[in-house]
Amino acid sequence: MNIPLSNRVKSLKPSASIAAKAIVNDLRAQGRKIIDFTIGEPDLDTPPHIIEAAIAAMHSGDTHYTPSNGTPALRQAIADKLERDNEVIVSPSDIVVGCGAKQLIFEAFAATLNDGDEVIVPAPYWVSYPDIVALNGGKPVIVPCTRESDFKLTAPALAAAITPQTRWVILCAPSNPTGALYSSSELAALAEVLHRYPHVAVMTDDIYEHLVYDSQRTDSLLRVDPTLEGRVLMVNGLSKAYAMTGWRIGYATGPSEVIGAITKLLGQSTTCPSSISQAAAVEALNGDQAPVHEMVALYERRRNLMHEHLSTIPGIRCTRPAGAFYIYPDVSALIGQRTPGGQVIETDTDLTLYLLKSVGVAVMDGAAYGMSPCLRLSFATSEATITEGCALLSQAVAALN
Repeated sequence: MNIPLSNRVKSLKPSASIAAKAIVNDLRAQGRKIIDFTIGEPDLDTPPHIIEAAIAAMHSGDTHYTPSNGTPALRQAIADKLERDNEVIVSPSDIVVGCGAKQLIFEAFAATLNDGDEVIVPAPYWVSYPDIVALNGGKPVIVPCTRESDFKLTAPALAAAITPQTRWVILCAPSNPTGALYSSSELAALAEVLHRYPHVAVMTDDIYEHLVYDSQRTDSLLRVDPTLEGRVLMVNGLSKAYAMTGWRIGYATGPSEVIGAITKLLGQSTTCPSSISQAAAVEALNGDQAPVHEMVALYERRRNLMHEHLSTIPGIRCTRPAGAFYIYPDVSALIGQRTPGGQVIETDTDLTLYLLKSVGVAVMDGAAYGMSPCLRLSFATSEATITEGCALLSQAVAALN
């Protein structure tokens, strides 16, 4: 007898990025050489001093349950980080630690959404936002943010999307998939709109905050307008900046009632994050930050290299990203062209399949991120791989007619 699945799960789509990685792994297992530009994580290893802190924690017996909201030492380190990097002062009691930022985004919506509540999701968006909202009974309201606005939510677009049912708006900067970064004046304009609609809360997904280039910095909505305190949930983690994706440590800070509700949900699900990972996170935040700066410099060189190569390919139009480690080129000029086998490229998904099959280069389609026809390419890979992969992309595009 089969155990029936819930309607919620039946409506849930698999993560597009995880599915793409699975396809790449399958093809490699078959012996094919695949250049993977779908990667959504650093290709670099966790810095040694962070690993050593984890080993020391294990040897000292730090291998037991922790409080569901995280160890006092880690919550204090996060509070210190927020004051140091973001000029936002919070109490450690208003911080919760989870098994990655994704879990905290999920639990925040689980704690606050009722059926039919609306969440404004600027597009292009991280693939999981709409599904996490829908799975928790909410209605994702997709707001297209065009290349002309640098893929950023504008104040007029925000105001036009708000209804009496709006509960949240999500801001991710630097953005996955575009690398777009909001200026202080752009955040101030959004804050002005939010003051007109006091029933709307803001979730800021800051996971790429340290990965910014050209001597820029990521600003904070709460630093720009501290009067929004009580309406902003800041979500972050250590996966990207510290190359700690496998350690699964994220954190959030915001209104005490929301943080308490998230903690209650964690207590009934994962209980707590790994004590060992939390010890490593304390060292990451409190210790030497030089490895982060070195990673940023490396990613900036890779960004410049990939942008330079892609910009020479006819039919691919690029904006150089301000942050994160993705480029999101427009490929509308390639839609309607034919492959050497006679197939018409009708969508960006068709294009990604053609590139994978013809030259063994894996990229993400823009449809997965809510804006087509585009591609998402990650430059979290070596410069040699970027050069080789872009040459193959050029070869494949040249074969279209």
